[in-house]
Parts: sequence; C-alpha cells; structure tokens
Amino acid sequence: MAELSHAARSRLRRQTRLLGTMLALLLAGVTPALASDSLQTTPAKVLFSRMNTPLPMEARSIGSYAKGCLAGAIALPVDGPDWQAMRLSRNRNWGTPELIAFTERLADSAKTLDQWPGLLVGDMGQPRGGPALTGHASHQIGLDVDLWLTPMPKRTLSLDERETMAPKSMVDVKARRIDPSAWTSGQFKLIRRAALDPEVARIFVNPAIKKQLCVSAGGDRGWLNKVRPWWGHTYHFHVRLDCPPGMSTCVPQKAPPPGDGCGAELDAWLQPPKPVKPPTKPVKPPAPPRQIMLSDLPPACREVLLGAPPGIAPQHIVAAGRPVAAAVPAEDSPPGVDVENPADTQPTGSLH
Repeated sequence: MAELSHAARSRLRRQTRLLGTMLALLLAGVTPALASDSLQTTPAKVLFSRMNTPLPMEARSIGSYAKGCLAGAIALPVDGPDWQAMRLSRNRNWGTPELIAFTERLADSAKTLDQWPGLLVGDMGQPRGGPALTGHASHQIGLDVDLWLTPMPKRTLSLDERETMAPKSMVDVKARRIDPSAWTSGQFKLIRRAALDPEVARIFVNPAIKKQLCVSAGGDRGWLNKVRPWWGHTYHFHVRLDCPPGMSTCVPQKAPPPGDGCGAELDAWLQPPKPVKPPTKPVKPPAPPRQIMLSDLPPACREVLLGAPPGIAPQHIVAAGRPVAAAVPAEDSPPGVDVENPADTQPTGSLH
C-alpha cells in the first residue's frame, strides 16, 4: 500500500477524533442535536429545553429554585379525578414526587372540603428541570407549580382548548384592586388551602390578590405569612414547596419575614408608580442580561443533562411538541415581564 500523503494522514486523524467524540457522546446518552452544539457556548435554557425525558434515577432537586436542575422527575398525569393539566405542548408538567403528590392532594382536598370544581394546572418544570426558554427564571428544581385561578370546567378539555383557553384575570390592574366580577370566596379558600399545607414554603400572588386575602382572612391569619406579593400573577398563583427533608443537594429559600405581610410592605406594592422624568441626555440602552450557562449551574446538572441514555417520549405527554394553535395571554407571562423569579423584595414598578 502506498504511503499516505501528509494531507491524507491529517484528514484521517481528524476523522478518527470526530468518530471518537461522537461515540463518547452516544455512550453518554447525548442526542445528535445536543452533540452538535458546544456545551460551553449554548445557553443552559436551550440545552435543557431539548430534553424531553427525565433522567431515570432517584429523584433529586439540585441547586436553587432559579439556578438548578432535576433528576428523577415524574410527570403529573394530564387528567385526574379533580385536575387537568394545561399547555401540554410546553412539556412542563414534571416535578419531584413531592410536588406531584402535593398537587394531587390539593386538588382532592379543595374539591372535597371547599367545593372547588377542580384544578387547572399550569407550568411545573421541564423533564430535567433547568432554565426554561420562556416564562420563568425559577421552576428549575421540580418544586414550583402554577395553579390557575379559573375553576376547572365540568368536562374534559380538548388538546386545542388546553393550548388556547385564556385564563381569567382576577385583578383590575388599572385600579390596582381585585376584580369583583371574577373573584369569589372559592379563590380565597383555594389559596388558603394550599398555604395550610406544611410542605409549602411560599405562595406568590398579585399584590391586589394579597390585599383581598388580608381583608377576607379575619382573625385566621397565620397562613398569610407564606403568601407573598409579586408582579403579574393575576391569572394564577405560584406555589413553591420547601426542599424535601434530607435532600442535601437542594438549596432552600430563607424563611419569609415575620408577620402576615398585610401592612406597610403590602401598601408599597399598591402605590401608583412615580412619574419618571424624561432624560436630558441620550441614554445608552442597558446591555442584555447575561445568559445562564451550564457552567453556572451546580456541577451535578451536567450529569443530569448528559448522563441518561436516549429514551422514548412518555406516552402520557400526549401533546408534547404540538405547535400552539393561537397566541393567547399566557398565565405566566404578563405584559412587559419576560421571566418570573418571585422573591421577598420591595416593589419597583407596575403590577403587570
């Protein structure tokens, strides 16, 4: 056999290295679509949004609510005796076993004890957690769930209805108060029922909803401590569970401030925004926020992203990958708000 030229030998070495890299990625369970991107330069939200199956191992919340991932996720069934999952094309009805059990438990107790018709369940988390492409900065470790304040209809919704049905706002945003034509004692009882669950760390609602809860609570005020005001949240309330006991990989949130949160701190949220003086000089637009990369997440999240072999899309995610039929107001994306990461902070803007 004639001796290979220098160019041919170099080409053969490059092909061998490429084949070796592809084999290593396949053995690690990385899909070809993921392997084609650099893990160092692709935002984490892109990487995690491409994973449509969970990592099959013991369930673990890894990291914090807004910077982490989820191993061993399980899916909330699309339909239950007293709940229906919405926006199925997002494939965000995944969480820890604790979150799934809480959602099913709340649906049952709210119906049995408070005569709530049933839960319409919005976003939970992605199959492997992590940052999402749209809507949230939190919901990353399988311990957050958005629950609509619209009562569940008495029939099973179609797939298209789950994509296009608009949730009903409970707030007159211009007047900064509850909308009496939408709000009932049913919404009050539902939020209270969720707050009474010992596994719940926080519930985030629009400030106007928090104000109405404070008015309606009477002398039964202990549960109000968990309910915190936050932007948007006119259509749904956001429940966040505590880290499960003994789960050292989960970073808990600090306990909420003492008191019922119905005083001056809440009044500050409800004040009209102060007029902004026009600038006298041209203002340089702020730089876009830095994207969260895989290297920003806990090291174990790399294993969660890459460690499982390719799986089969779960059969019960019946609408996964379906295009949204029409643009409708999203319950987690109020106007002017790109991401949601509720925390105990003071207000700085409008209630939208």
